[in-house]
Amino acid sequence: MPRGGKRGHKGRGKQFSNPEEIDRQMKAQKEFEESPGAEKGSSAESDEESSSDDESDSRKRSGVEGLIEIENPNRVSQKSKKVAELDVTAPRELSRREREEIEKQKSKERYMKLHLEGKTEQARADLARLAIIKKQREDAAKKRDELRKAEKEAEEAKSKR
Repeated sequence: MPRGGKRGHKGRGKQFSNPEEIDRQMKAQKEFEESPGAEKGSSAESDEESSSDDESDSRKRSGVEGLIEIENPNRVSQKSKKVAELDVTAPRELSRREREEIEKQKSKERYMKLHLEGKTEQARADLARLAIIKKQREDAAKKRDELRKAEKEAEEAKSKR
C-alpha cells in the first residue's frame, strides 16, 4: 500500500472546476431568479432593481413557511423597552445566592446582638470563664499585697533591731 493514505477513487484523477465556468453559472442562475421571462437587453435595468429587492428577498420565507403562518408557543420574542417605560424604582428579583447571602448576614447580626446581651450559650460560657479569671487575678493581687506588707514588716523589724 502506498504511503500518504488512501488514494482517490480507483485511478480517477481529481477534477477541479474552472473559475470562469463557476462565474458563468452564477450569472445564469441570478438572471433566471430575477426575471425568468425577461430579455437579455433589459438585464441592466433589472440589476438596479435587484439591489433593492435583495433586502426584501431575505425577509421573504421560502417553501411552505411563506404559505403557513405558524406561531411557536415556546418562542419568546425579545421586545425592546423604551427608557420612559422602564421603572427604576421597582424592586428587582434577587437571585438565590443573593437571597442566601442576605439571610446569612442577617442571622449573623442577630446572633452577635444576642451574644453581646449574653443570651447565647457561648456568651454565657465566655462570661463564666471571664468571671473565673477575674477572681483568680483578684486573689493573686491580694496575695501580692500581703507579701509586700509582710516584707515591709520584716524590714521594719530588722531595722528596729
